[in-house]
Amino acid sequence: MFDVDKIRGDFPLLSQSPQGRRLVYLDNAATTQKPAVVIEAIGRFYETCNANVHRGAYALAEAATEAYERARRRVARFLHAPGPEGIIFTRNATEAINLVAYSWGLSQLKPGDEILLTEMEHHSNLVPWHLVAARTGARIRAVPLREDYELDLEAFYRLLSARTRLVALVHVSNVLGTINPVREFVQAAHDLGALVLVDGAQAVPHMPVDVQELGVDFYAFSGHKICGPTGIGVLYGRPELLEAMPPFLGGGDMINEVWVDRSTYAELPHKFEAGTPHLAGAVGLEVALDYVEGIGLDRIGAWSRRLADRAARELSSIPGVRVYRPREGSGVVSFTLAGVHAHDLATVLDAEGVAIRAGHHCAQPLMRRLGLQATARASFYLYNTEEEVEALLEAVRKAARLFAPLVERAIRSPVQG
Repeated sequence: MFDVDKIRGDFPLLSQSPQGRRLVYLDNAATTQKPAVVIEAIGRFYETCNANVHRGAYALAEAATEAYERARRRVARFLHAPGPEGIIFTRNATEAINLVAYSWGLSQLKPGDEILLTEMEHHSNLVPWHLVAARTGARIRAVPLREDYELDLEAFYRLLSARTRLVALVHVSNVLGTINPVREFVQAAHDLGALVLVDGAQAVPHMPVDVQELGVDFYAFSGHKICGPTGIGVLYGRPELLEAMPPFLGGGDMINEVWVDRSTYAELPHKFEAGTPHLAGAVGLEVALDYVEGIGLDRIGAWSRRLADRAARELSSIPGVRVYRPREGSGVVSFTLAGVHAHDLATVLDAEGVAIRAGHHCAQPLMRRLGLQATARASFYLYNTEEEVEALLEAVRKAARLFAPLVERAIRSPVQG
C-alpha cells in the first residue's frame, strides 16, 4: 500500500495554509519539497561535521571528507555507475551539461561536426550547445516532435549520420512528460561512433536509472528535484571519457601540482571539482536518495503517473481546456484554457491554494512547435493526493467560469497561443 498520508507527514512545508487554505503543491517538476530527514541532515552536518574537505589533516576535516565521499559513493550506487570516480558533483543539471559542453565540446568538436538535439529539450540542454557550436563551427540539428507528443524516431534515424558527434536528449520532458527511449538512441548513436548525453533531471525522481544498462556516456540530474537540497547536482560520465577531457573550472583541489606558469591536474573525480564544494548539499542528497529508495522509485513513479493520468483525463473534459501529454507519460500535465493566458490561470489557482507553474518552462522551441506562448503545468510527486487532483480540477473549473466570456469567444474562434 502507498501510504501517502504517512509520507506527507515527513514534509514540514506541506502543513502551510496559504490564503487560509491547505497548500496544494503541484510544481514538483520545478523543485520538490524536502523531508525532515534531509533538513535535519543538513543541520547536523553544520552542527557536528563542518570543515573543508580533502585538505585538513585533523579529525574534523577527515570526518567532513568521509561524509562528502560517502555521498559520492551513494550516488554511484543510485545510478548503478561502475564506481564513484565517474560521479562529479555540480550545482545542478545545468552546470553538469555545461561541463560536458565546454570540456568535451570545445576540445573535440570542429567545423562539419553535428550535435543532434530534440525539439523538447530544456534550455539547459540547448543553450550550452549553441555557445559551443558558435565557437567550434559545429552544426546543431534537432529530432522533431510528432503529433502524439513523442519524438519522431524515423526522423532521428534520418538525421543521425557519420557527422554526428553527440546526441543530447532529455530522458523525460519537463513540459510533456514524454518518456524517451534512451537505450534505443544510445545504441543507434554508438553504432555510428557518436556519444550520448542525457538530461535526467525529470527522470531520476520517478524511476530507477541504471547508467550502465542504458549505455549512456553522460547523465545529469539535480538534487532539488528528488527531495534533496538546492545547489547540488550530479554529472555521471564514463571515466575513460572524463580522463581525456580538460578541466572545466580551475582552482583549488582540482590540481596535482601548480607552478607559476603551468599546472597538472588531480585524478578523477576531483579534476572537475574546483574550490570548496557544497558539502552539506552532498550530505543532504545522500539522505534524500535513501529516503526515496526506501519508499521505492517504481512505486513513486506509479503513484505520480496515476495522479497525472486522472488529472489529464478530467481536465480534458472541461470545456476550453486542452492537455498536452502523450498517452503514457510521467507525472507532468501541461494544459491551456482557451482565451486565457497561462499566467492568469495560475494566478486564479494560486488564490485557491493550488500552486502550479505557468510559462514556457525553459522550453521555447517546444512551445513554438506546439503553437503556444505558454502552458499551465501541474506536476505530481510522492506526497500528492487524489484530493489534491480534485482541488486542481475544481480550481480550473472556477477559472473557466470566471473567464467564461474569453473562453467561449476563443472556442468559437480558436487561436493558439
